Amino acid sequence: MAITADDVARLGALARIQLSEQECAELAPELTVILDSVRSVGEVATPDVPLSTHAVPMTNVFRDDVVRPPLTNGQALSGAPDSEDGRFRVPQILGES
Repeated sequence: MAITADDVARLGALARIQLSEQECAELAPELTVILDSVRSVGEVATPDVPLSTHAVPMTNVFRDDVVRPPLTNGQALSGAPDSEDGRFRVPQILGES
């Protein structure tokens, strides 16, 4: 499956990344190689090949759950750069109100 520069431009727009025509043209063949590589790995993964999530075997790497009292509002906001009305105050994004 060949990715075109138009496909890259559309993906860039969806991700809200501005890409020049030259960047789209350069990225298209690179993304095609990546997709082909993933497809070839998928062809090797047959039902008799066990799934792996880590390069080395791992068992029970989680700590035991310990019930602790929750943070107070003041403690949670103590490290915040800015707060307002007992909540974190963050900059407005994407023109939302």
